[in-house]
Amino acid sequence: MLREKIGRACLGGLLALSIMILAGPVFAAEGAPALSGAGLSLLWALPFAGILLSIALCPLLVPDLWHHHHGKIAAGWAVLFLVPCAAMLGVKIAFYELLHVLLLDFVPFIILLTALFTVAGGVRLRGGFVGTPGSNVALLAFGALMAGFMGTTGAAMLLVQPLLRANERRKHKTHVFVFFIFLVANIGGALTPLGDPPLFLGFLKGVSFFWFTEHLLAPMVVTGGILLAVFYAIDWWAYRKEAPEVRVLGDHERDNLTIQGLRNIALLMGIVAAVLLSGLRDLGTFVTIYHVPISGQQLARDAALIAIIVASLKLTRHGIRDENHFNWGPMLEVGKLFIGIFITIIPAIAILRAGSGGALADLVAFANPNGVPDIARYFWLTGILSSFLDNAPTFLVFFNLAGGDPIALMGPMAATLTAISAGAVFMGANTYIGNAPNFMVKAVVEHRGVKMPSFFGYMVWSTVLLVPTFVLVTFIFFR
Repeated sequence: MLREKIGRACLGGLLALSIMILAGPVFAAEGAPALSGAGLSLLWALPFAGILLSIALCPLLVPDLWHHHHGKIAAGWAVLFLVPCAAMLGVKIAFYELLHVLLLDFVPFIILLTALFTVAGGVRLRGGFVGTPGSNVALLAFGALMAGFMGTTGAAMLLVQPLLRANERRKHKTHVFVFFIFLVANIGGALTPLGDPPLFLGFLKGVSFFWFTEHLLAPMVVTGGILLAVFYAIDWWAYRKEAPEVRVLGDHERDNLTIQGLRNIALLMGIVAAVLLSGLRDLGTFVTIYHVPISGQQLARDAALIAIIVASLKLTRHGIRDENHFNWGPMLEVGKLFIGIFITIIPAIAILRAGSGGALADLVAFANPNGVPDIARYFWLTGILSSFLDNAPTFLVFFNLAGGDPIALMGPMAATLTAISAGAVFMGANTYIGNAPNFMVKAVVEHRGVKMPSFFGYMVWSTVLLVPTFVLVTFIFFR
């Protein structure tokens, strides 16, 4: 109880602080002492590789140490980047990059995630869901559809609890949540710019709202259809292995579907509206903190999200969150790990942004053989990098590499933009860190006692199931 109160106090303090220091533009202001990727060696990415290996190996090799000290380990890797950066490249650059990533990336990320987690935790769906193969397929398909309109994180946080309850009596159910990450936390986000951050950035760059729907609907339906069919076969086989009493409906499963906490549905729509409106109205720079411009529309958006968090906590009947097994543990775990990821990823993103002038110049040239974009290579390069790096800046890098002209990319180069968009959204499912809700779902599910695959174990699932699917999608759409 004390730990939960401390967690709430920490989150409350972070949210209060965030009102004053929220996000602005994606790139550095003019004259900022920003880190240039052109002169960086790939050795600067070693702390990022280190934190990934820690996430992958520590839960297997030293589970008790990881459980109690994962935040300290993540902080240690962050320090291993920041200290050499300050010593070798200058304190001003290190301080600017730290401030930039905190104000423009981490704080907005954690506020949005907290808002979705809080609001979704106040909605409870009762009855109507039973963990049969048919019901699970229907819930996954519905979740993938909803992800395109409320975002992958919103859909995942809203529907993971009903899926947990529907399958709570089943013994063989890990695969259900692996496919949930595939479909709801990633692939379903391809439908509109609201679905996933890369598409929203494309929308801000001038791509029309429904262009993504028109061009990504078919790849999304084919990819999702294949995975749903494979899931049904696996779940049918697993369901047959359950004890007979598990397949007998409980009393709560016989009830008609009811929704508790309806106010949170309205608040969830408020989150979607706040995010969408922040990209449609330019309110100018509100304040600049050490070369980091804080825009008015971002300040308004995140202040609205904080208000929604407070409203959800105040207006939701306490028993609903208890029945949902709601606690702040998953949020604290994700926050500790992702602040380390966001800091250590700085040099990797800088090198990637340097394009042909950086250490990954050969990779950039590979995407344009003889100066002509190869759409299959754009699909796979964007996707593979999005599996391990932030898919939003990765999308922007390849968007600009393809010319950066939204009129041309929506017209004669539509296939290239489709490949970039699909790669960024679909292949975020390849690893736990490929998209923000992946790790969030893992944390929520594990807090409910369901064993999830390790970092590498999850990649075995994605390699076996997703890679062949993406190869087939390549032959159908991106040749």
